[in-house]
Amino acid sequence: MNPKRCLHDHELARLLAEDAPYGDLTTDALGIGCGQGRAVFRARHAATVCAVEEAARLFELAGAVPSILCPSGSRVEPGTALLEVVGSVAALHRTYKSAQVLMEWAGGIATAAAAIVAAAGGVPVACTRKNVPGTRALSAKAVCAGGARLHRLGLSETLLVFDEHRRFLDEDPATTVRRLKAAEPEKKIVVEVADIDEALRWAQADADVLQLEKFAPQRVAACRRLVDAARPGVKLAATGGVDASNARAYADAGADLIVSSAPYWAPPRDVKVVFALLDGACADTPSATPESPSTLVSGGPDHGNA
Repeated sequence: MNPKRCLHDHELARLLAEDAPYGDLTTDALGIGCGQGRAVFRARHAATVCAVEEAARLFELAGAVPSILCPSGSRVEPGTALLEVVGSVAALHRTYKSAQVLMEWAGGIATAAAAIVAAAGGVPVACTRKNVPGTRALSAKAVCAGGARLHRLGLSETLLVFDEHRRFLDEDPATTVRRLKAAEPEKKIVVEVADIDEALRWAQADADVLQLEKFAPQRVAACRRLVDAARPGVKLAATGGVDASNARAYADAGADLIVSSAPYWAPPRDVKVVFALLDGACADTPSATPESPSTLVSGGPDHGNA
């Protein structure tokens, strides 16, 4: 797989098949499919770009020739051209909506992640695995495109002890931490806590990281002071309700890491698609006028194109 893409060809082909399982009825009925055209994708608003590589590959699978103008992770202004594609009218129409939606949706996540990263002022920002089921690969790519990192991609990679785990334990925190360190000596022990008293108990039990669930910034600051006095070196991760509007407050309060799922629920960043018929491209379309290429604009949700 191309390292710049996170979706395999069979996954992208499934997207194409989902949108046109039995062909493109409108394009076929109009008899315009054999023509040659160009489609240009432009950002409607300032955004952090994502999924351009996947969109380009969609067009390649459909037989068109894409040119990536702004790769994932690019910060762009309104009107910036992101992707240009040349190919048959049939390939363009079969593919463009799937490509457009991928770029808009992933761009929304990337842009929101970038906003939190900027607000955090240098404190690392990590995004959780609380994304829409089935979208983890592209969600993770979008988070990284925005400059954030991944909190955990799944249950297999980190030790994170929740209250839901502790309900099934009959032992003190120190015993739990000791058992975990013996079982997984290479892993950090992360424990989610609901209040400062819990934070102190698990800090004194030798946990490596305390995940502060829904602490207000003032409580994070108080926890920072008390934990540092009790056991210096414990990391504090602020999570629950953290977004671009309050990330700076959590950073200033002493959080070592900001954990958020907010980017996954960000609105898409609209992408405008402009079509043009190439000169002399379509012999079977009565209305084609090579001397004056026709142009069609397709936008995001505000245009309602389907």
